[in-house]
Amino acid sequence: MDDRLHVTGSCAIALDELEWRFTGAGGPGGQHANTANTKVELRWDVASSRSLGPRQRERLLARLGPVVRVVVASERSQARNRALALDRLRARVADALRVRPPRVATRPTARARAARVDEKRRRGDVKRNRRPPPSPEE
Repeated sequence: MDDRLHVTGSCAIALDELEWRFTGAGGPGGQHANTANTKVELRWDVASSRSLGPRQRERLLARLGPVVRVVVASERSQARNRALALDRLRARVADALRVRPPRVATRPTARARAARVDEKRRRGDVKRNRRPPPSPEE
C-alpha cells in the first residue's frame, strides 16, 4: 500500500501525518452499534505538515485553517468510514488548493442598459395605473 494520500499532481500527504480517532457512532444498530467503534475522526495538522510547500501551506492555512478535521459515521463498517474520511479529506484539500482566476469586471452592454430602463418604466406604469384617478376638484 502507498504511504501517501495523493491529493493533486503536486501534493501528496504522508499518511503518518494523519491522526485517527475511533468512537462509537451511536444511533440504531443494536448490539453491534453499542460495541463497535465505527465513527471515524481524521485530523491533519496543516501548519506543521512536512508534505507541503510554502505556497501550498499558505493557501491551505488561509482557506481551511491550521487543522483540517473530517468526521464520518455514515457507514456501519470502520473500514468504509476510514475510506470515506480519506476521500473527503482529499476533496477538501484539493478544492482549497485550486487557484481560482480573478473575476474580470465587465460593463453592461447598451442593449442590457436599455432593457433595464424599459423594465423600470414598465414597472412604474404598472404602479401608476394602480392609483385611483384624480378627483375632479383638483
